[in-house]
Formats: sequence, structure tokens, C-alpha cells
Amino acid sequence: MNALKRLRVPLIIFVVFWVIAFVLWQTSGKAFYLLNFGYIGAAVGFGIGLYVLLPRKSKPSGRRLAQLLVGIYMLGFLGLLKKENMQLEGFFFYLLTGFFAGSVIHYMVAKIFGPLLFGRGFCGWACWTAMVLDFFPFKQNVNGRIAAKWEILRYVHFGISLSLVLILWFFYNYRPVPMGNSELVWLVGGNAFYFTSAILLAFVLRDNRAFCKYLCPIATILKFTSRFSLLKIEGNFKKCTQCGTCVTACPMNINILEYVNSGERVLSTECIFCLTCTTVCPEEILTDTLKLDIGGKEIINRK
Repeated sequence: MNALKRLRVPLIIFVVFWVIAFVLWQTSGKAFYLLNFGYIGAAVGFGIGLYVLLPRKSKPSGRRLAQLLVGIYMLGFLGLLKKENMQLEGFFFYLLTGFFAGSVIHYMVAKIFGPLLFGRGFCGWACWTAMVLDFFPFKQNVNGRIAAKWEILRYVHFGISLSLVLILWFFYNYRPVPMGNSELVWLVGGNAFYFTSAILLAFVLRDNRAFCKYLCPIATILKFTSRFSLLKIEGNFKKCTQCGTCVTACPMNINILEYVNSGERVLSTECIFCLTCTTVCPEEILTDTLKLDIGGKEIINRK
């Protein structure tokens, strides 16, 4: 029973994705959806399961495996080989075209409705940009984040992406062909910008997750729906020794200790559900819980 309790999150993720896979397969008649969402659910569930079961020092291997399994599949197979634009602009273009498949379903599941269950778990376990960034040495910026005003760049980036799509669509009558060569150009160009800017930010700010904090436009969507996430981190105040290890280790600079002291779950929409805090806590007082509450209370450590 204890093992099942520890594995409830990967089991929930696995079941949810396989239910989605089965429903899409039955309603569309396309076995691809069974393969696609079944594979992603199995990869993420397996990675989180490994994270839970492995010894403390080896736990990050579980998350990296999930990132590689999902990231290489989505960027390499769906993107480069299948020529599907998995970028934010592709999502906008497909919505305008009425092509409700591929990246539209991906965004609906992973970035719009999925976060109602697992928050920003996509950022922690399936993002192909973070897949590369997490191999760099700057795991945590112990000095905290830079000023909050720089986080506006995420919204500016989102606005530029949406504006570019609307301008091309309405003023230049641009109509990309789904899974055509133009989509491959969008994908390669967009990812080239993402990876270049993300790597530069990581080294300049000595922070692997700097791109996620200041420039990633996807975070603007995830921050809204993840407020209502059922899965969040919770701590036991009575057993907490106030050592602050969780705060130091958090890659998103969330002051987890303050939430524990106030008897709240981690309500920050910056939480990427990476489970790092649950791993480093010497008293093991942090765990994932399934409850209904409203997030959005941001307690962030800054320089």
C-alpha cells in the first residue's frame, strides 16, 4: 500500500494519458493518437516512477529520462520528421486553419487543460528546451531571481508571436499547409531562437531555468491554468526544522518554506512540479498532494 501511495502520481499520469489516447482513437478512428498519447503517458509516468523509487542521489535521472523520451519524440519525430509545427505560432495557425490535430491537441492536453491536474508538470518533465538546459551546471541560482519586471518579457514574447501570426494571416493572406515544408521552417526557426536565447541566458545569469522565468511565452498560458491544479506540493509544518534546504534547491526560486509555515500548499504558479524540493528535504516533510485550492500566491526569492 505504501508503494502504491508513493507511485500514485505516475500512475495517475499514465492512466489519464491512456484514457485520452483511447478516446481520441475511438472518436477519430486514427490509431496514431493511441500511439502518441499512450507513449507520452508511459514515458512521463515511467520517468516519475523512477524518480520516486530511485535513491536520492539518482532521482534526477528519472526526470532527465522522461524529458529525453518525450522531447526527442516530439521535437525529432513529430516536428522534424512529421513536419508538424509544435511551436506556439503553429498552435495559433492551426486554430485559425481549423486543423484540430497535432499541436492543437498537444497544447490542449499539456498546456491548457492538463495543468488543471498536474500544474506546470510539462515544464518539469516534458519540455524539450529544458531537456537540454537541465544538463548545464547552473541548477539553482542561490542568489534568487532578478527583478520581477523582467518577467514581463514572457508576455511580450507571447504578444509578438500572436501578433506575427495575425498579421501574416489577415494582412498577407498567409496560409501555411499543415505538416508542409513551411511548417518545418517555422519549427526550426522557432527552436533555434528558443535554444539560443535559453543557453545564453543560462550562462549569463548562471541559471538553467532563466529562459523559463523571463522569456518563455508558454509560461503565460501555464501560469493561468496551473492556479487550479489539483497536484501541488505540501509540507508538514510540525515536522519542519526550518533548514531552508528546499528553498535553496528550488530551480524556480520559490520560497517553499513560507508556504509550509503558513500551512498552505505551494501556491506559486512558478512551480514546475520537478519534485526537487521533496528530494532534498532532510526530514522528508514535503510531498505531492491532491486537493482543490486556488494558486497564484507568489512568494519568490529575489536578489
